[in-house]
Order: sequence, then C-alpha cells, then structure tokens
Amino acid sequence: MLKITFFVVAIFVVVSDYQVQAKMQCKLPKVQIPDDWISMVDPCTKKLKSQVQEELIASMTYFAMGAHFSKDTVNRPGFAKIFFESASEEREHAIKIIGYLLMRGGLTQDISQLIRDPQPLAETWADGLSALKDALKLEAHVTRKIRDIASVCEEPGREGQDFNDYHLVDWLTGDFLTEQYEGQRDLAGKISNLGKMMDSHGALGEFLFDKKLLNGESL
Repeated sequence: MLKITFFVVAIFVVVSDYQVQAKMQCKLPKVQIPDDWISMVDPCTKKLKSQVQEELIASMTYFAMGAHFSKDTVNRPGFAKIFFESASEEREHAIKIIGYLLMRGGLTQDISQLIRDPQPLAETWADGLSALKDALKLEAHVTRKIRDIASVCEEPGREGQDFNDYHLVDWLTGDFLTEQYEGQRDLAGKISNLGKMMDSHGALGEFLFDKKLLNGESL
C-alpha cells in the first residue's frame, strides 16, 4: 500500500512540475519587421542564390580531385594537397555568398531549397595535367557566372530591375573576380610548366612536379 501511495505522489509531482514549466514558458509574438531595408531585387537575388550551388559543385569537384590523387594507386600528394585546398576555398565562397544574402535580407527560404545535393563533375582523371585543365575550365565557368550576376545587377531596366545594385557589383568584383582571375592565371601557368615537363621527362616529369606542389614551391 505504501509503494502504491508513493507511486501516485511521484506521478502527481511530475505532472504538477510539467504544468508549472508549461505556464512559465515564454511565448513571444512574431515580430513584424519593416522591409524597407531589403533593397535587393528579385533578378539579383535569384542569380546570387544560384551561385551558391555553383560554388558547392566546384567544391565537390575539387574534393573528388583531391580524393582521386590521394589513392594509393595514384599517389600524387602534391596534387591532392592543392585540390583539397581549392575545395575549401570554394566552400568558403558559398558561405560568403550566403552571408551576403543574409546581410541584404535576401535569404528568407529554408536552406535546403538553396542547396540541391551538389555532385562533382567527374571522379577520375587520367593524369595531373588533365585534372589541371579541368580545374581551369571549372574556374572559367564560375567566373562567367559571377560576371553574369554583375551584368544583370548593374543595368537598370534589365530583367525587371529598376536600379543599379552598385554595392553587390562592387562586392562581387572586389571579393570574387580578382581572386578568380588570379586563380585562372596560376592554373594556366601550372598547365604550361607541367606540359613541358611531361614532354621532356614523361611520367617522371609529373612525379617531380607533384613534389614541388607538395613542398609549396613556385611553379
């Protein structure tokens, strides 16, 4: 009888405690925030959102490159190093764009609608030279996409836009395009040097080139 009484009292205490906590919970009303500060127009917002996906696809492609050259059957740690670094850079670009959208009030949807399962463009490469060439093509594609955003957002009247979003264009050209052009030039130089080394020394040329990449030597 004593056990039953204790059990009933315990249930009463738990229920009472839950009721007290429920009453103490603070339910804040939804705040109505003025939207006058949100100045990005729809064409620019859509273009910038789509760029997040482009950056993530580039990141996944570089991750695939890094993984490929890390295989024991390939064993090119220098190539793996630079491609993994590039993967992280592209991911950071995606994060920066999301941050900009948040700053401008242009990200109101669920994040799952913004990121659509990005997949690498390829998973294997014949050699380091072919991977570098694919990387240069990928960077040129991303650059064209960024330039397209700038073109849409700096021309009043284009695609329904009624003003020049000079801040967005300046941010893109300052934070992204300079890095893109520098990266493209660096890849073009690497392709040139590796091609010459392979013409002269064959597979040994790629092996030596990989060692220089691993050591961070200028190429």
